[in-house]
Amino acid sequence: MKKFVLFFCLIISLQTFSQTDSLPAFVKDSLDSYVNKALTDWQIPGAAVCIVKNGKVVLMKGYGVKEINGTDKVDENTLFMIGSNTKAFTATALAMLDADKKISLDDKVTKWIPQFKLDNKAAGEQAIVRDLLCHRLGFQTFQGDFTYWTSNLTRSEVIEKMSHIKAQYPFRTKWGYTNAAFLTAGEIIPKATGMQWEDFLTQKIFTPLGMSSTLALSKDFPNALNKCSAHTMADGKLIKIPFCSIDNLAAAGSIGSSVNDMSHWVMAQLNKGMYNNAQIIPAAAIAQTWLPHSILGNGGKQFNSGHFNLYGLGWFLEEYCGKKIVSHTGGVNGFVTSVTILPEEKLGIVVLTNTDANSFFEALRNEIEDAYLGLPYRNYSKVYRSYQWADEEQKMKEWKEIHDSIALNPTTELPLTAYAGEYMHNIYGKMNIKLENAKLIMRFEHHKGRYGTMEPLGGNRFFCTYNDPLYGMKKLEFTVANKKVKSLTVKVADFVEFTPYEFIKIK
Repeated sequence: MKKFVLFFCLIISLQTFSQTDSLPAFVKDSLDSYVNKALTDWQIPGAAVCIVKNGKVVLMKGYGVKEINGTDKVDENTLFMIGSNTKAFTATALAMLDADKKISLDDKVTKWIPQFKLDNKAAGEQAIVRDLLCHRLGFQTFQGDFTYWTSNLTRSEVIEKMSHIKAQYPFRTKWGYTNAAFLTAGEIIPKATGMQWEDFLTQKIFTPLGMSSTLALSKDFPNALNKCSAHTMADGKLIKIPFCSIDNLAAAGSIGSSVNDMSHWVMAQLNKGMYNNAQIIPAAAIAQTWLPHSILGNGGKQFNSGHFNLYGLGWFLEEYCGKKIVSHTGGVNGFVTSVTILPEEKLGIVVLTNTDANSFFEALRNEIEDAYLGLPYRNYSKVYRSYQWADEEQKMKEWKEIHDSIALNPTTELPLTAYAGEYMHNIYGKMNIKLENAKLIMRFEHHKGRYGTMEPLGGNRFFCTYNDPLYGMKKLEFTVANKKVKSLTVKVADFVEFTPYEFIKIK
């Protein structure tokens, strides 16, 4: 796959508030070249990096461009969508209300949202606010997101549909990342305060912390003057994609911010809620969000040791080489980001990128962590990129084999017209398939403009290519009995949801 250097790295802003000789050698001498090379290797148009140490910003830089083929450079105030880094803001907001005795994190969810239910009736009745914020309702990771993500469902409709999804695990037995649970938690805020989630965050967190550019809702992002475009990889090429509209899941991932604004957030986290000598967030609220609630695993990273991996309220918690790490990552259409805090080192790291097809945002974070901890240089970017190259090579091989099969015009069991019709999923709703220009086109009720083009692989199997690259390309199979189509099992990319959906043919 041929790669083009679409931009060169330019340092837009550097704010240094301590002596440069206090910086680790990697940060002082190698970071610029490391990032510059990574932007080329990973085909990332632009990135922004911030390091906070001992209560001060010691490095803040923008690299590259806001949009592929553009010339407008990223600076320290350029907005990126931060995705699930939003969750820490939502959890903190609710912990602030707990500290102010407006709610209790141990309140049952039904106290504030009486209509809240789960398929497991007892679980729905027993669930407390903490359960929503630590992913322990019993759902599989991303379960339900195909229904909710970028859909036209309202927030209340998302909560209602979640009540019908059969959780993969018993209540509170396993951790499963649940975006709709965070949306539900966010909807407690207007019940307790009379303020919408987005207004509460703006007035109680963003404004007091001086996060003047930060946007709570995705609907406002396209109108921002200083923002990055969203990008992804499709057929081995970097492309610009539309901004996602996810305000129906706002409390789970809709915030847009810059490294400058995020540095204020990190400083407050590191200083027990204090910023500019003012107590913006109660120290008790910070402590609540950092309190372990769910067990994920034993921890540890590729090269160095770790002994636990937990989840607090909106934060991942781990031990790494004897140090506590509080962190989260965020991924939405066209962006991946990371926020990392090492409390004992008084260190905070923010990495923002404007393509969702990279692991560099984690590689750079790991490199900076190791540098400050005095650990050996590992070149994580090269290591992670080698894994992605191998994965891409394997996928390209598979896609070639599939397209070679399609080119042979394999015979379907039934005429193409037999597969067309109206379909229904008991939770998602309607889906229809039409024969258009000799191809089957699948469209979904709650995702206007999204469709999948299905090409025959023989029998009742088809290869589906979604027009939104985020949803990927999947082999799908119809269930047929007595020469009649009964259903279609629909799958999308794991980035959206792992769970398959069986749509029943109704006419």
